[in-house]
Amino acid sequence: MSRPLTYVHSRTAVLRDENIDTDRIIPARFLTTTERTGLGKHAFEDWRYAADGSDDPAFPLNQPKAKGCSILVAGRNFGCGSSREHAPWALLDYGIQAVISNEIADIFRGNALKNGLLAIVLSDAEHRWLLDNPGIELRIDIASSSIRLPDGGNIHFELEAFARHCLLNGVDQMGFLLQQDSAISAYEQRMEKAA
Repeated sequence: MSRPLTYVHSRTAVLRDENIDTDRIIPARFLTTTERTGLGKHAFEDWRYAADGSDDPAFPLNQPKAKGCSILVAGRNFGCGSSREHAPWALLDYGIQAVISNEIADIFRGNALKNGLLAIVLSDAEHRWLLDNPGIELRIDIASSSIRLPDGGNIHFELEAFARHCLLNGVDQMGFLLQQDSAISAYEQRMEKAA
């Protein structure tokens, strides 16, 4: 990661389908790169495009009302399947900054949070309401772990403290460790003196 993520403010795009696996998010044939950029054009490749390569109008994210949305409300069990880090990379490169569902596969959620993609799990009722109200404007506050609704109400979500710290500071696990360099050096010096 390189940019802090404090808020996500956007309309919502909705993919109601359940069990959207990582191969559907980014097909395996695009896993040959270790670059995080350029994968957005292949996000949902086999679902998003018609046989001639044009946008398939039946794909929900190709609808005009979904254009420019950076919050994706997805069906249950989003990100299941293999543990490919390319899936959150593709979503981020596509322009998605947050995924909301009532169930997100654990490995996908971990990969997402480590790469700066906010993955939020809500209750069934909260999730169903968001699915039934596509295109609404939400403001997600990472520091307070809350989602501001159009009527001024808030939905609280759980976010592990370390993931919150990394998102707010724009660092991944390695970046966090590098931030601790002086403390690690001081500890090593104390241990050398004590030996």
